[in-house]
Amino acid sequence: MGAALRRIQAGNVLSAFGLGFTVPYLYVYVAQVRDLGAGTAGAVLAVFAMAALVVLPFTGRAIDRRGPMPVLFVAALAASAGALSMGVARNVPTAVFSAALLGAGTAVMQPALATMIVWCSSPATRTRAFAMQFFLQNLGLGIGGLLGGQLVDASKAASFTLLFLIEAAMFVVLAVIAATVRMPGGPSIQDARPAAKAGGGLRSLLGHRAMVQLSVLGFVLFFACYGQFESGLAAYGTEAAGIDPAALGIALAANTAVIVAAQFLVLRFVERRRRSRVIAAVGLVWAVAWIIAGYAGLGHGSQLMATAAFITTYGLFGLGEAMLSPTVAPLVADLAPDGMVGQYNSAFALVKQLALAVGPAVGGPMGAALHGPYIVTFVLFSLGISVLALRLGKQLKPAQDRPALASRSRVVAQHQPAHDTVEAAV
Repeated sequence: MGAALRRIQAGNVLSAFGLGFTVPYLYVYVAQVRDLGAGTAGAVLAVFAMAALVVLPFTGRAIDRRGPMPVLFVAALAASAGALSMGVARNVPTAVFSAALLGAGTAVMQPALATMIVWCSSPATRTRAFAMQFFLQNLGLGIGGLLGGQLVDASKAASFTLLFLIEAAMFVVLAVIAATVRMPGGPSIQDARPAAKAGGGLRSLLGHRAMVQLSVLGFVLFFACYGQFESGLAAYGTEAAGIDPAALGIALAANTAVIVAAQFLVLRFVERRRRSRVIAAVGLVWAVAWIIAGYAGLGHGSQLMATAAFITTYGLFGLGEAMLSPTVAPLVADLAPDGMVGQYNSAFALVKQLALAVGPAVGGPMGAALHGPYIVTFVLFSLGISVLALRLGKQLKPAQDRPALASRSRVVAQHQPAHDTVEAAV
């Protein structure tokens, strides 16, 4: 990696570390530590998620016009302010406002960071760059959650305030990195500007058939996996399989462990194969995972076997995630026309956020009460991923589907924003 990309990846892992410190304990903090009740805690979590849906439609255009660095800088400071405010929140309005600020800031960070990675990579190196981002992100979340769990004490509000202060500090460091990183330049950078096309923006994106198909595929991917982790699948495990709640934590740890252990081993398999076929393979892996989950809850085996099967399910999901990380995000970037990479990244982030909002709402009740239909539904969704991926492959150019074929790197300097507001930072 070049110096700029190393600094961007460092900022990525620090922000993930900060989130891991607090997000797992947000419900307990609001409901019990601040004694604002379960209803308020649920509202805070909902606002945290909904804030992303509000800001993401405007994020992409800001990134493409102003550049990802100033957008990331503002988002990191907003998230830092939200974390500080949450750490001292003692009433409902303050808690809700803090969640909105924190949720909006962290949501904007993702497409901004992704765009910076695109600027610092080529189609040939982008696969490894996004694999590294995903690896570091999970490592940061895991370490943050582990250390945060050692520091919190539900009987001491000050311990939670400390967590939020640390999170705020991580975001400030990310803002400093965003303000000081030197993006790669080239001879063409001064003349490069986004294409000013009539009917561009959202209309252009919706008219891009491959991107629309990828967005639909992305929704199904996130709905069938991430949208079920802490809602439907957890409810199914405890209700149908009789999994001890403590085993849910072990299953999530197994998921992270598989990602961390397998990411770069999987990368060797992924980077020289067609992206569409890799995504199709993920659908098959997840179908097997759901079938094993079905055995855990409906197979009438021993409690030990049911727990082992449930943990295996989370592990297989982690394997699929490790295959997706160097595949989907780089494909979004490679589909984006010059000057629209920020909008494409933000649109895909919005699709992900929608899936994460709809997934628990649908999967939670099904996983808790309709055990058989729940498993069948998500086995079919997983197989649908394979079908959609193969159909998407027919819309992709050879170099988009298999970047190893690209004999010449794309000039990422042409993603320079339309305004010169970032020239001082370059």
